[in-house]
Amino acid sequence: MRQTTDTILMIRPVSFRMNEQTAVNNYFQEDIDLKNAEINSKAQEEFDAFVDKLRAVGIKVIVEQDDELMDTPDSIFPNNWVSFHNNGDVAKYPMFAENRRKERRDEVFIRLEKEGFKIENIVDYTSAEHEGVFLEGTGSIIMDRANRKAYCALSPRANEDLFIEFCEDFEYTPVIFTANQTVDGKRLPIYHTNVMMCLAENFTVICLDAIDNKKERKNVVKHLKQDGKEIIFITEAQMHQFAGNMLQLRGHNDQRYLVMSEAAHKSLTKDQINRIEKHCPILSSSLDTVETCGGGSARCMMAEVFLPKA
Repeated sequence: MRQTTDTILMIRPVSFRMNEQTAVNNYFQEDIDLKNAEINSKAQEEFDAFVDKLRAVGIKVIVEQDDELMDTPDSIFPNNWVSFHNNGDVAKYPMFAENRRKERRDEVFIRLEKEGFKIENIVDYTSAEHEGVFLEGTGSIIMDRANRKAYCALSPRANEDLFIEFCEDFEYTPVIFTANQTVDGKRLPIYHTNVMMCLAENFTVICLDAIDNKKERKNVVKHLKQDGKEIIFITEAQMHQFAGNMLQLRGHNDQRYLVMSEAAHKSLTKDQINRIEKHCPILSSSLDTVETCGGGSARCMMAEVFLPKA
């Protein structure tokens, strides 16, 4: 089982702006003094440049247009509502913000089938929303597909019971912890695991300082070491520059790349960059508007496609 894919799904935004419904517990979001139309057009420019960079190295990007009528400000982050698995399964996830639930569009599945992928089965967790229970896809769940482990930082957007149910359904061993960040002097839960942790084939980039509980921290480290991952530590300040929000992908000739934003790349020290580049080159792109208004970065914009070909 491969940890990395060469194909991703990305959604080109049409109504991107700061989503007031997610800002309540996404402390990475900030208000900027621009009109929404201007914010959206800047986000589109960043999106298009990012897609061009990915395609230039041979990463296959399936771009689906967002639907303007839906008014979905966060549709640029599809990894929160769907994940695609190599046995043909697709998981659909329950979302915390009501206006994000409209991002789940079956047209996306039709498009993937047109691109030659096979969808066998849809595992739908979205009814959990009626109970106020959420699990936001590969935002909440970091999958080690090769070692069948799944890491999850619990938060209002990542429910423990539902995460365990996911692990049972998809045959992963759960590794559960809480990760916090300092907001106005208080330690509050980080909204998504994938802003503090990235898992590549042979290494991980992780903000262990976010895991306040020593036992939980030791447990996470134990699992990573067990599976032979080199652990590259980042600080909380680097995490705020989205240095945890990265994804390893495969391009031409099976070459691996660690994909991240320019802000994340610039926040890394020379030593961290050297340690990453021992494994694979870094590919970065400017995503300032997306990061500031959306509170998400490169990893959040990419839904990995592991589906079998028809």
